[in-house]
Amino acid sequence: MEPSLNQRLGIYVVNNFGGEEVRAYVPPPLPPAPAVKLDGLEALLGEAHLWLGRLDGLASVLPDLPLFIYAYVRKEAVLSSQIEGTQSSLSDLLLFESDAAPGVPIQDVQEVSNYVAALTHGLERMRGGFPLSLRLIREIHEVLLSRGRGSEKGPGEFRTSQNRIGGTRPGNALYVPPPADRVMELMGQLELFLHEEHNAMPLIVKAGLVHVQFETIHPFLDGNGRLGRLLITLLLCASGTLREPILYLSLFFKKNRRSYYDLLMRVRERGDWEAWTEFFLSGVRETSQQAVDAAKRILEVIESDRKKIEAAGRLSPSVMRVFREAQTQPILSIASMTEKLGVTFPTASAAIERLQRLGVLREVTGRRRTRLFAYDAYLKILSEGTEPLG
Repeated sequence: MEPSLNQRLGIYVVNNFGGEEVRAYVPPPLPPAPAVKLDGLEALLGEAHLWLGRLDGLASVLPDLPLFIYAYVRKEAVLSSQIEGTQSSLSDLLLFESDAAPGVPIQDVQEVSNYVAALTHGLERMRGGFPLSLRLIREIHEVLLSRGRGSEKGPGEFRTSQNRIGGTRPGNALYVPPPADRVMELMGQLELFLHEEHNAMPLIVKAGLVHVQFETIHPFLDGNGRLGRLLITLLLCASGTLREPILYLSLFFKKNRRSYYDLLMRVRERGDWEAWTEFFLSGVRETSQQAVDAAKRILEVIESDRKKIEAAGRLSPSVMRVFREAQTQPILSIASMTEKLGVTFPTASAAIERLQRLGVLREVTGRRRTRLFAYDAYLKILSEGTEPLG
């Protein structure tokens, strides 16, 4: 390793836990010194910026931006939670939100639902003028762990005890984060970097560095991975790089999880921010491309089905209204449509039956009562990549 990179490395603090000596890692503050070398990454950085710009451009051309965001946020919530070990699928989350029984343990789905609520809270606070700060990070964490698994592990509070990654105890862990008494100092340094404006570092690169530093500090007892991934999008929204929360890297991290974890450790052990930055920029480029493609295909499906419905001749207005609702609730029931549209049960039932005959909706339960119907073509695009990890 080059001697000039030594200052990129942190220190180890040795403590005793259960009669074992444990080496906890304390990282140096950001930005890295010497600065991250982007030589050789200019083309990749340009492509990442290009595709991120195209993705952000969707905000001005999509006829129904809230629809896309609603769906995409839920996909990200499922993926991010799967990385942490949940088995919830996108369909499970949608069933949960429609008050139907999902096919996995309720705690798994609750965890995913909390993620949606945490992101929503963070964005609403920032749009109200509140800065992306330690206070807001704690608020988001409190929502993230508000119900279900992890709710007993200090929601909204930085940890006051040692944690670990992997292993059965700190003594045999894969990685031991900083001691608890260093967390506040380290997070304070990270907050200063978040608000540093004179640094000429590209914001995409900055978001990647913040993610690694947060994961390295691991400031909470639970939920660090999910919140660390959320910070990427929140930082890009706070800086104005993105107008809407439509960049999520969880699918890329899920597909490349071995490289992801290896590169995090490479930063800690060797100070290799360049390898991480190349990986991160590749993720931004690939994820932005996928999101742009998915948005276009979803719009094509919706437009094709709209024309199919209109070509069917004179229909009750409730048919088009149910079709509209299916775009934000791809799994629905007659009862839910009765309530949402303010129509009678027979009216909602007739509208759904007509959409079934047109091949837009499909009955998915095989029951006589409390039947559920899915907007299959739309759900298929949205669910790509969200199969639970084996």
